[in-house]
Order: sequence, then structure tokens, then C-alpha cells
Amino acid sequence: QVQLVESGGGLVQAGGSLRLSCAASGRTFIRYAMAWFRQAPGKEREFVAAISWSGLTTAYRSSVKGRFTISSDNAQNTVYLQMNSLKSEDTAVYYCNADPTTIPSSTMRGAYWGQGTQVTVSS
Repeated sequence: QVQLVESGGGLVQAGGSLRLSCAASGRTFIRYAMAWFRQAPGKEREFVAAISWSGLTTAYRSSVKGRFTISSDNAQNTVYLQMNSLKSEDTAVYYCNADPTTIPSSTMRGAYWGQGTQVTVSS
């Protein structure tokens, strides 16, 4: 069974930074595309960023480009999302997602999800 466990969320002021982590277990993830999604209250879950485990392929939502950076650590089976210059509109529950069937892209939506971690940005 694939398990994804997110951590690193919290409350931060606008302009601040947070780093989210997604620890993956239960499979060999070398061929998986990994992604971060987010869901704000009353809104649909939306794609944020994706990466291959090699780190060679990444994709970002346009509104986070230049502010967020996705990265992977193969040795630790962990994917990170460094979020800088946070805005109030970044407030959401952030979810880790894994898909063994595709390359990283803004259209991916794998079958495996973590439980989510809350990010709240105060203005």
C-alpha cells in the first residue's frame, strides 16, 4: 500500500515562508510522478506543483511560479514544497499526490493521496 504523509503546515504572515514535506512509503517510487494540490474552503482541489523523482521534470501552477519550489529527495523518499512570499490566497489544505502512470504535469491526478496539512496565511 502506498502511504503519503504530509507535514510542515502552519500559520504564517503574508510574505513569509513555509516548507511542506511529503514522506512516501510502501512502493518503489522511482517511476512515480509526485504532486502537491491544495483545497481552500468552498473551492475545488487544485493542482499546485509536480515533479519526477529524478527531479528533471517539474510543473507549476501559474500563480505560484517564482514563489514555490518543488523538490525531491530519493534517499529519504520525500518530496518538498518550499513556499515563499506567501499570500492570503495561498491559504488551503495542501495534499500530496502520487501517480505511477504519468509524467509530472498540471493535468495529473493520481490515485494516492495524503491526509493533508493546513496552511494559513494571515494578511
